[in-house]
Amino acid sequence: MIVQQESWGNIPLLHIYNETTEKYSPIVLFLHGFESAKEHNLHYAYQLVNQGCRVILPDAHLHGERDEQLDKVEISLRFWETVLTSIEEVGVLKEELTKRGYLENQKIGVAGTSMGGITTLGCLTAYSWIDAAVILMGTPGYVELAKAQMEQIEQKGFEIPLTDEERKNMFDTLAAFDATNQMEKLAGKPLFFWHGQKDPVVPFAPTAHFIKDLEKEYGENNITFVKEKSAGHAVSRSGMLAATKWMANSLA
Repeated sequence: MIVQQESWGNIPLLHIYNETTEKYSPIVLFLHGFESAKEHNLHYAYQLVNQGCRVILPDAHLHGERDEQLDKVEISLRFWETVLTSIEEVGVLKEELTKRGYLENQKIGVAGTSMGGITTLGCLTAYSWIDAAVILMGTPGYVELAKAQMEQIEQKGFEIPLTDEERKNMFDTLAAFDATNQMEKLAGKPLFFWHGQKDPVVPFAPTAHFIKDLEKEYGENNITFVKEKSAGHAVSRSGMLAATKWMANSLA
C-alpha cells in the first residue's frame, strides 16, 4: 500500500493506493471524526485499497496538521464550523481529483466516522455527484444535534458567545444541510449506516428514526443499516469490514 502525504490547495491529506490501482479506479473520500486526524482511519483505507479503490483521507479544519491548539471547549464551540468547512472542502477535493487526472467517469463515494459521518450526510444534501455513502455513527439532524450540544455546554457552566440573532442565523445555516428536511436528495442513493445502540455521543434513536422515514418514503432497496446492540461510540471490526466491503462493491 502506498501512502502519500500531500496538500491539495490548503487541505493536507493522505493519498492512498497500491501497485494495482488504475488511473481511473473508483475513489473514496474518507472523513475522520471529532478531535481525530486523517491517519487514524488508515485501517479503512487499507481495506478499501485492497478492494480496488483509491482513497483520499483529508485533515478536517482545526484537526491534524491544521490543529490550532484549542482546548476542549473552544474546539467544541467550533464543531459546526468544522463540519460546514468540510462539506465545502469535499467539493474542492472533487475538483482537485479531476484536475489531477484521477477522476473521469468512474464512481466516487464519501464516507466518515462520527463527525465525518455527520459531514457525509450534509454532503449528500449539497452534492448530487456522490455515487454511494457510508455513514458510521453519524446523524442527519443538524439543527437538533446543535441545540442538544449547546444545551450540554451550558449545563456544564460554560457561556456560549452567541446572541439570539447569531444563534438563529447559525440554525438557519445548518438547516440548509439538514437531511431530515430534504430526504428527497438522498432518494435512490446507495447508503450504508452503522450505529451502536448504546452510543452516548451521537444518539442512536434520531438516526434510526430518520432511516425508517427514508425507507418508508423511498423504499429499502438502496439502504443498508447495521446496528449493534452492545456497541457505544466506536465502530466494531465487523462494522468496519462490512462498511468497506459494501462501499467497494457499490463503486465497482
